[in-house]
Amino acid sequence: MLNLVTHPLRLHADPSRVVVRPFHIAWQSNGTTPSRTERMVTAVLAMSPEETRHQLEVVLKDFEARHWQTRRVFMTRYDEIEAQLGLDGSQIGDEKRQLIGAYFCHEYSYAAAALMNPSAVPHFDQSGMQPGSLRILMSMRSVGEGHISSVAFREGIITDQNEMRLAPEPPFATAADAIGDEETAPAGPVTVYRHRDSTLSGTVIFPITQAQSKGLEDMRLVHFTHDDGQQEWLGTYTAYNGSQIQSELLRTRDFRAFDLVPMTGSAARNKGMGLFPRKVNGKYMMIGRQDGENLFLIESDTLTHWDEGALLLTPEYPWELVQIGNCGPPIELDEGWLVLTHGVGAMRKYSIGAVLLDKQDPSKVIGRTREPILAAANEDREGYVPNVVYSCGALRHGDKLFIPYGVADSSVAFAFVDIQSLLSVM
Repeated sequence: MLNLVTHPLRLHADPSRVVVRPFHIAWQSNGTTPSRTERMVTAVLAMSPEETRHQLEVVLKDFEARHWQTRRVFMTRYDEIEAQLGLDGSQIGDEKRQLIGAYFCHEYSYAAAALMNPSAVPHFDQSGMQPGSLRILMSMRSVGEGHISSVAFREGIITDQNEMRLAPEPPFATAADAIGDEETAPAGPVTVYRHRDSTLSGTVIFPITQAQSKGLEDMRLVHFTHDDGQQEWLGTYTAYNGSQIQSELLRTRDFRAFDLVPMTGSAARNKGMGLFPRKVNGKYMMIGRQDGENLFLIESDTLTHWDEGALLLTPEYPWELVQIGNCGPPIELDEGWLVLTHGVGAMRKYSIGAVLLDKQDPSKVIGRTREPILAAANEDREGYVPNVVYSCGALRHGDKLFIPYGVADSSVAFAFVDIQSLLSVM
């Protein structure tokens, strides 16, 4: 029998979770000169000291109590504008610099609509952990104004006794940001940086490039080990611009700087790609869904170029007859590669199952679950998209599998599964 324990904790959308985002006004301009950036800065510089102080007091009255180190955020944003325009900051007082920074920021409620589709990896810092405990790091898809998706993070600890405790969210969140040209929206690979004083649980990664403009969706994090033993955290996600999708890759070694890299190749035009945590037989490997219906095994010589793969798995059981896909990167066990799957059945009800692949040859399917291991329960059916449970990545801790999962595209729930009991039902 399957030994699965659900945890009582739920994470929900929260409109009060707001962040100060850089407002790259010039990215929305039509190319007229002088630039809107320059025009606005000139207007502030022309204000009298009294008017500057009054306008800054109005801004601070509205927002200082709602955000973390507001004046410092404004000054940091001013520094970016100064570098872009070549201003001489020594000739500009603090109040004018803060006000200029405020004009190039805006407040955004990043999880007002939904919090969903998490993935989990071991945290990069395991210092101070008691035996049986593991510090974890989760990514979650947060959905805010305009149904724009961003990546939020949450740290916590799990134990081998099915316990979990999440690190407190800081009262204020901050947005990771790119450094560079204020006049042109970045294209292609871009690097964003966590604010030097922000915790990871208080950091949000927003769309930066035009290809990402409507959302960063469903990141599947994996702790990757390279052939030389170097460790890297990688995350495959879907970049969406309102009409087209593109698979991209997040890369980080320290969770301070994040490279957001578009992937190329015919397979990268699809979503839901799950990366193996190491090379297999000298190849990088992914599990993906190229046709919107079946699962494929994809191989590559590089991490950023992926062409068509080989058919791996087709829908077989009633709960997955509409389509199947992965629920995160494969997990290495002694018995093989464990892949959580999602299946779509009648009334487009989503459920989570599992597949075991051969460790030496992942194109061979050793077993699969005939019934879902998780499905929408009565108390979990309602939400933005009803009747959906969905994960972007579980992790192994000892003989347990920790599964964070989205519920009804609205909230995040958690479960622990005994791995041997899971293998026994395949």
